[in-house]
Amino acid sequence: MSDGKGGQVAQTTVHERQATAAGCELPLVVRFRPAIELSEDQFFALCQINGELRIERNAQGELLIMPPAGSETGERNMKVAVRVGSWAERDGTGVAFDSSAGFTLPNGAVRAPDAAWIVRERWAQIPPKQREKFAPICPDFVLELRSPSDTLRTVQGKMAEYLANGARLGWLLDPPTRRVYVYRPGAPIERLDDPETVSGDPVLPGFILNVREVW
Repeated sequence: MSDGKGGQVAQTTVHERQATAAGCELPLVVRFRPAIELSEDQFFALCQINGELRIERNAQGELLIMPPAGSETGERNMKVAVRVGSWAERDGTGVAFDSSAGFTLPNGAVRAPDAAWIVRERWAQIPPKQREKFAPICPDFVLELRSPSDTLRTVQGKMAEYLANGARLGWLLDPPTRRVYVYRPGAPIERLDDPETVSGDPVLPGFILNVREVW
């Protein structure tokens, strides 16, 4: 991965290595196949019954289970969601979502980014019944905020998956290092070291996130 300055970005951090060494790397992976094949409705019901957990599903059908976010991470998530939502209301060309919204990607994975945005015309094509569950669509914009329980490698993998499934812009915010990784289709990953702001143009026209307010 390029750091935007001709160098390479390390794929793991000290925190990740410590977590792995301690045997507590998250997310917890639960495998059902081939013994059980969960339908879309069953998976949705499972997530509702276990609302205190954050559950995603990868393209292989494995469940990825995370504990609730810590209080500090929750505060940061709220700041991000409010700013994306406020911009989306002013712009009017799309629909914004917070971290509680899950989406079924074209590869079959079900992901819940910390913030997302979808062009209104694309969202309108999804039948209302499907919108009530994990809508079959990849957001145009996704944002992931790494929490202490996430490894950088895991979140980087999710960002790559979003782009492979149709996302046009992705931001990975990493509070421990105060870095932002910008993902665009067909372009090298850009690493910004402690930026003051990051711009969403042209996918999110006029949207500028003050990252230091999030840190």
